[in-house]
Amino acid sequence: MFLALDTDILLYKAATAAETEIDWGDDVWSLQTDLKDAKRGFEAQINNITTKLGIDDYVCCLSDHSSNFRKQVDPTYKSNRKGTRKPLGYKALCDWVETTFRTFRKPTLEADDCLGIIATMPNNIGKCVIVSDDKDLKTIPGRLYRPTADEQLTISEQDADKFFLSQVLCGDTADGYPGVKGIGPKTAEKVLGTRPHWGAVEQAYIKAGMTKNDAIQQARLARILRWSDWDEEKGEVILWTP
Repeated sequence: MFLALDTDILLYKAATAAETEIDWGDDVWSLQTDLKDAKRGFEAQINNITTKLGIDDYVCCLSDHSSNFRKQVDPTYKSNRKGTRKPLGYKALCDWVETTFRTFRKPTLEADDCLGIIATMPNNIGKCVIVSDDKDLKTIPGRLYRPTADEQLTISEQDADKFFLSQVLCGDTADGYPGVKGIGPKTAEKVLGTRPHWGAVEQAYIKAGMTKNDAIQQARLARILRWSDWDEEKGEVILWTP
């Protein structure tokens, strides 16, 4: 058994906690960081997780910050985050993790995708626990540990597929894709019913004055990749298709 860590979140927390404001007087302030503190904070988080779960083996999953395949699907993806800054030293901390720990990073993919791929590799099924607070990981079948809530979930393939379809309907304002206007989790539950299927999603889009292609585009943004969605030989995403 091993852990697949959502390392982007752990790094962000560690780097943010290491920032210090300095008041130089006369209304002059600056912000500094000590990367050694950030490194200690990162390692402390991992130690807490491994101790809690009793599993020492882990891999750090990281995003490719240079490019993102979803922006080819929709150039406005995450455009709502423009202007927001990463904590001081974040990139240096990422580089340190990649040279110090066992990592998993793929071109154009986000950390979520790396988590989904590694957890659904045929040889890893039943052997991997995803560690992430991101609700999007509920679209991946297998075991999920959410540190902030301190909850462990076992997600069936049926439940993972249903949550994915619900995400396509609801959208995700944090990631900047809207889904269907007016549909939240409770309405999505009614739309999908007891036998969730893609046709119900398409009909909800059409009823809202949108198209089947709109639905597919949103699904490709919402889809957290599984092993079947990744061409390892070519290093390319296999875009989700109904």
